[in-house]
Amino acid sequence: MVCNRCITAVREVLLNLGLQPAEIELGIVKLSGAEPGTEQQQALAKALADLGFELLDSNRSKLIDQVKNKITQRIYYSDDPAEKVNWSKLLSDAVFHEYNYLSALFSSVEGITIEQYIIRQKIERVKELLFYDELNLGEIANKLGYSSIAHLSSQFKKITGQTPSSFKKTRNVNSARKPIDKLL
Repeated sequence: MVCNRCITAVREVLLNLGLQPAEIELGIVKLSGAEPGTEQQQALAKALADLGFELLDSNRSKLIDQVKNKITQRIYYSDDPAEKVNWSKLLSDAVFHEYNYLSALFSSVEGITIEQYIIRQKIERVKELLFYDELNLGEIANKLGYSSIAHLSSQFKKITGQTPSSFKKTRNVNSARKPIDKLL
């Protein structure tokens, strides 16, 4: 789950199946009462799959999902996204594992490093901000913690193949942007 609409959709699925969510966060659901039986778990997995979600039951998958969600929360929903981020500390503290372990696990399962994933998320955020034309490139660089406009521009071009200025001119959201949960 990567947004508030996702949380709402998951809550509805749970309630429709007679499950009582005690807490729903991005990527995590805590139920009140007994754990669902096998039939309920299968129904839940199918209902979530119909919405484009996956029911994660392995600890490794859950851990990777928590890392992704923490990154997404920080980039998209942070109160102060311009504040310099020590990603290794932030992620280690959030999921209670050493960063070296998280990094090795993430790379082995996802096929990219955590750093590459962060960069891709940031570039998608830059695309969104450029598309809606609310901030100039300097403000976007500052908002996302880039050291300079040049750093943002070079990273943007490396990932997308075009400059931020040319992207802004085309503004073709259907061909240029990807859903944030499909960035691999």
